[in-house]
Amino acid sequence: MAVRAGRQLLAIPGPTNIPDEVLQAMHRPAVDIYAGPLIALTDSLLQDLVKLFATAGRSYIYIANGHGAWEAALTNVLSKGDKVLVLESGMFALSWGDAAKRLGVDVEVLAGDWRHAVRPEQVEARLRLDAGATIKAILAVQIDTSTGVLTDIKAIGEAIKTVGHDALFMVDTVASLACVPFAMDAWGVDVAMAGSQKGLMTPPGLGFVAAGERARAPHQRADLRTPYWDWSVRDGESHYQKYAGTPPEQLLFALRQALDMLFDEGLDNVFLRHQLLAEAVRRAVSIWQKGKKIDFNVADAAQRSNTVTTVLLGEGFDPRLLHDYCNFKCGVALGRGLGKLNGRAFRIAHMGHINAPMILGTLGVIEMALRALDIPHGGGGVEAAIEWLTDSVKA
Repeated sequence: MAVRAGRQLLAIPGPTNIPDEVLQAMHRPAVDIYAGPLIALTDSLLQDLVKLFATAGRSYIYIANGHGAWEAALTNVLSKGDKVLVLESGMFALSWGDAAKRLGVDVEVLAGDWRHAVRPEQVEARLRLDAGATIKAILAVQIDTSTGVLTDIKAIGEAIKTVGHDALFMVDTVASLACVPFAMDAWGVDVAMAGSQKGLMTPPGLGFVAAGERARAPHQRADLRTPYWDWSVRDGESHYQKYAGTPPEQLLFALRQALDMLFDEGLDNVFLRHQLLAEAVRRAVSIWQKGKKIDFNVADAAQRSNTVTTVLLGEGFDPRLLHDYCNFKCGVALGRGLGKLNGRAFRIAHMGHINAPMILGTLGVIEMALRALDIPHGGGGVEAAIEWLTDSVKA
């Protein structure tokens, strides 16, 4: 017997749940790609993206997922043989470095342990050893969804500035943009990228890159530039050049609606909503921990992200059984462990179009699954989440 009829609830860290208003915005005929309304739509989106990234630089929209946006960021400022320093915080940080390596870039990894955020002092120490300024760029992920760790981008930017190193600071905000604060210019970030399918509440298929002033000179000499990703081409006067061809109209309609919803709520309120709901998840996991078979992947509570919580499951218990029970019995899809956490963890996403009933429902289903599968856990995790929200959201 199952109780999963109805809409599936996505508790995976991308794609996230898409608001009905965004789905409805897509459900309209295509329009003339050369006409004024679509040109105005593009202009409004590019202007609002730089607001989200908090930069005085330029933004670019690509018909691509986050991997495409990685490549766009890399190819526009690097040349073959350039050296980059990858700050390891999980699988996606390493994967961005792997993408650079496959493009012909020399990649060095500043090793991390997947249970802690990148340590700014280690970044500073490594840069001080680079007397010849061989490192041309530093790659970091603000929130790595494989681990659930939040890296302090502001502190790393300050460490780079303290050393006086000229390397470009490049940041992946796929799982953080429009969910937690990000201040590109104020934090010393030169290039940032994101995707549409997480905090931006839009279907997968759009990638975004923001480029600051310091990225312009390396861009001019970069030999990895290709016609599709090239900023110089997309900076052309023709609207057609903004997408290197036909615009993805329905996705643009969706993004416009999603951004309107975010700005109507107010970004500070969006960030607070994510913080409150994330803490509700953490309160529940803290109770489940008492059975000594469940633990947070991120050891330091201050480094646990507000968009995804990665939960370790003790030896002898298969998280795939938990996933299957939650999904096929109850209609809640949880994230699976990735990379070296495969078969050891499950992930609870709490980003984008998410609210209290979604979170409490997800936690209730997980606690139901823990009981049904006889996984030792402390009872009352959902109650702890409710108590937290009750104390935080006053009448």
